[in-house]
This record gives sequence, structure tokens and C-alpha cells, in this order.
Amino acid sequence: MTGSIDRREILQGAAALAAAAGLAGSGASAAARPLRVSVVGAGWFGKLNLHCLMQVAPVEAVALCDVDRNMLRDAASYIQSQTDSILKPVAAPALYRDYREMLAKHKFDIVIVATPDHWHTLPAIAAMEAGAHVYLEKPVSVDVVEGQALVAAAKKYNRKVQAGTQRRTAPFMIEAREKVVKGGLLGKVGQVDIFSYYHQRRAHFPPPGPVPEYLDWDFYCGPAPLVPYNPGIHPLNWRSFFAFSNGYMGDMGVHMFDICRFMLDRGWPKRVFSTGGIFIDNQSIATVPDTQLASFDYDDMLMTWTNRQWATELDPKDEWGAHIYGEKGTLKLGSDRYEFIPADASAPHLSAERPLEFDKYPTDKGLDGSHGDFQLAPAIRAHMRDFLSAIATDTQPASNIATTHISTASCILANMSLQLKRPLVWDGETQRVIGDDGANAALARPYRAPWRHPLA
Repeated sequence: MTGSIDRREILQGAAALAAAAGLAGSGASAAARPLRVSVVGAGWFGKLNLHCLMQVAPVEAVALCDVDRNMLRDAASYIQSQTDSILKPVAAPALYRDYREMLAKHKFDIVIVATPDHWHTLPAIAAMEAGAHVYLEKPVSVDVVEGQALVAAAKKYNRKVQAGTQRRTAPFMIEAREKVVKGGLLGKVGQVDIFSYYHQRRAHFPPPGPVPEYLDWDFYCGPAPLVPYNPGIHPLNWRSFFAFSNGYMGDMGVHMFDICRFMLDRGWPKRVFSTGGIFIDNQSIATVPDTQLASFDYDDMLMTWTNRQWATELDPKDEWGAHIYGEKGTLKLGSDRYEFIPADASAPHLSAERPLEFDKYPTDKGLDGSHGDFQLAPAIRAHMRDFLSAIATDTQPASNIATTHISTASCILANMSLQLKRPLVWDGETQRVIGDDGANAALARPYRAPWRHPLA
């Protein structure tokens, strides 16, 4: 099949998806109408998400929104320069600082939310209320009650939400689930280890400085505390601060926790406990731990999380991933591969990797290599196709808000346990901590006025 045939089929299929989903009105001409899309949070990942959506569907990037004016302009230029989009961008997207103004002035089919964690929930709910389906970066919320509110909003407004846990739609992960887990090659699973040893926590920050004229720092902080501006926080190091994030537990941890839940068909853990702290890098102004252990107890299976922001790893190919231990073997999951190692040496040893797609999407070669975007792009494209299919068929996407709320909230509970210095016994039905009023009070973080916390 040639590249041009691929392109025509994708165009026809995406147009059909739009028509079937009721996004394009009626009639043949309406069916060909591009999807009207916006991005809230036009930084690195917001651009990449939109770029990948434009590669698999006829998209009109109507508007972009960000509190950083320079980042906003760069994103607009980047999107207009793409050469392998289904539809070549014609008009420049409208640019906004405030997502509320943007939603009031335009109607969107899809809104991509790719802000820091503390800004995920409010724009996503506002977009659903305005009639848009939402592609929401993980973790979907910064506290548990925000996640509950997102689930309630998706149901109330009958909108689809696809979270950015892309490994649920990765063919190699689906193969591992079907062949190894469902195929019985693992046998009984008793333990799962998820881990990240990437050094993301910045050791040295510059001194606080004046807020640059292109950045609305008050709006950046939003419902979070108004902390002094530091040029080292924005755009890449906000995850080092609990004010803006769930730390690396909510970044790298939620990905692997989620894919292991998917592999094993697991829901809420029964008990969550975490310990750790800032043990080595105590000169940094970062507030998230540099060392953390967490356990998620399922009664008949234990899942653990290990994160260390220091020391050298013995195997650089195994710095982020998960090991699922069964009585018949071990399934190793990485960001872009899996490997099954049987206990019986005569049994089949299986493995697969995510293929790169430079032949179909040559612009992948020009993506940011420092972030591994050329590897992420195939996964995001598959995830976007799944999202579009769910909209078209009125089904739930693979990373729907109900299931990714479980993954996000479980990781948040681990951070709560770390901060409260005690284990938490969780009731998944009521979504409350059993016998712990103090922990239940912490399920919703305080919002800074005038922003108001969304209650489920």
C-alpha cells in the first residue's frame, strides 16, 4: 500500500467518523467538514498531541490557549508548518490566554488539555460543558475529588474523555495482554513491581526573579498557591513541586500502574501505603521526594512503586517500566516493548517492540529527540484513532475517564499516605478512606480564590 493510498483512506475514514459521531451535521458535504480542535496548554506535549491528531484525522486547529505568550506563538507556528497533516493548515489559529474566553467564542468538537496537573480538571469540565469531547493528559486530576468531578461531568454532558495513558492502545501491549496474560503463560500473579529511575528532579534552581512580560504567572498558578516566580519552574520542572503536580508518582508512576491494571483487569486497591522523602538532594527547592516507595495491596496481589531520583542504574534499558511476576514466568513491560521470560527454559520466550513509523510519517524524524517524541508519536496516533472511534460509535475509549480516574486517584492516595505518614484503607465503592476523617478531608485540595473546586 502506498503512502498516498494510506492518506486517502485515513481521510475518508476520519470524515466518516466525524459524520457518524454527529460532529459534522448532515449530508455528504458536512461529512467532510474537518474536526474543530483546540489546545489548552500549548507547550511540548500539547503541540505533540495536536500534531498526532492532525496526522490521523482531518483537523482544523481553530484556537490555542496558554498563559505563556511566547509558547503560544511558537505552537501556532509549529502547527502551521506541519507537512504530513491530513489537511494542510490554512488559517492561523486564534490565540488566547484564558480558556474561558476561548470556549465562549468558538465551538469545538475536541479540546486537548495538556497543562500542568493542577490545571487539568477545570478546563476539561468547561470544555465538556461547552459540548466538546476531551483528550486529557494524565494524571487526569491533582486530587481525588477532581477526578470524581470529571467522571460526573463526562456522564452529565455525555462526552467522551480519552486520557493520555497511551499504552492501553499500543499493539505490543495488547499482544502481551492477549498472548501472555490471557493466554495463561504467567499463571497466578502475586507481585507487580513498577518503577522509574529517571533523574527528573532538578538539583539546582536559579534564584527567584521578576515575572517575564510574556507570562501570566498569577493565571499559571491558578487554583494552586501563588508561589514566587522562579525561571526554573516553567516550562519543564513544575513536576518537582506538589503545588502544581502529583510528582513523579503521578507522572511516570501512573502510566505503569495503569497499564498493569489493564493487563491484569484490576480495579481499586484495598490498601495504599507509601514512605520516602528527600534523602539525598536536600539542597534543591523542589518539594517532591527524591526517594519513594509505595505499595498497592489487592489482598491476593501486591503492586509496588519505586522511584529514585539519584544513583546510577545497572541497566539503562530498564530505567522505567514494570515487572509482572507470575508462578510460570515474568512479564517485563517497558515504554516501547515487552518481554516474557518463562520459568521453564523450554517454554516460549516472547517479546515485541513498538515499531517506528518513519516511512509513513517522515516528520517524526524531526521531533524532539531529547523527549523521545519520535517514539511517542506512534503511540499517540494509535490513541487518537481509538478516541475518534469511540466518539463515532458512542462507546468508551480505552483510557476513558472512569478507568483513568482509578489509576490517577490510586497514585494520589500513595502521595497522601506519604504526607500523612500512615497507610490508607480504601473503599472503592464509596471512594472514601475507611475510618480516617483526616485523610478524607485531604481528598480535595484547597483552591486559591477566586477559583472554586469542582465537586462531584
